[in-house]
Amino acid sequence: MLKISDLHVAYGGIKALRGINIEVPDGKIVTLIGANGAGKSTLLRTISGLVKPSRGSGSIKLDNKELIGMPINTICAEGIALSPEGRHVFADLTVQENLKIGAYLRKEKDVIENDMKWVYELFPRLKERSWQFAGTLSGGEQQMLAVGRALMSRPKVLMLDEPSLGLAPLVVQQIFEIIREINKKGVTILLVEQNANMALKTADIAYVLETGEIVLNGSGKELLENPSVRDAYLGKKR
Repeated sequence: MLKISDLHVAYGGIKALRGINIEVPDGKIVTLIGANGAGKSTLLRTISGLVKPSRGSGSIKLDNKELIGMPINTICAEGIALSPEGRHVFADLTVQENLKIGAYLRKEKDVIENDMKWVYELFPRLKERSWQFAGTLSGGEQQMLAVGRALMSRPKVLMLDEPSLGLAPLVVQQIFEIIREINKKGVTILLVEQNANMALKTADIAYVLETGEIVLNGSGKELLENPSVRDAYLGKKR
């Protein structure tokens, strides 16, 4: 289990996260929804070690092991992988080279090849374009590559930051189907997503983040039917 307790993060004098408490149970899909600037991406970046929490702030534990203070590569080796907002693929490298970079901390070549095959099964389009430069892919294909690259580290927890951002509705549907398929294979998922409708329909557990604070949580179904969540993020029910 990934457990975040009393986490605070500040940028200068601005408090981005205020006492965050979240649990991500093994094998579940947990989603964070909230408006722009609520602190969703900051939370994922803090878990992955890219952003440092405030001095003396709470804890981030994976299977009861404290992650705060660990180097980024060690956090990744412990089982945390982030597919970032905006994809950030290596444009001048091929699809295959991007995927291999995702496995840079691993040594077992045979297992890496098997994982590469699994990624290509999840994303057949990537297999078709394995020798194509990542910068020439469509937005949807780059998102598939970003997710696939994160999977190549064999994470216990896969964190996805806005995987549907800027994509056509049909591609969004495909991405969420693949998220469910990844989860069925035993990968725990922490999902940040502005498409609240899709996120809540997919999630086992959901949290609402507003101005750096958790204001509501429950099952995805419960929040999908919650009037205040519907009014704020889904449009008023007619």
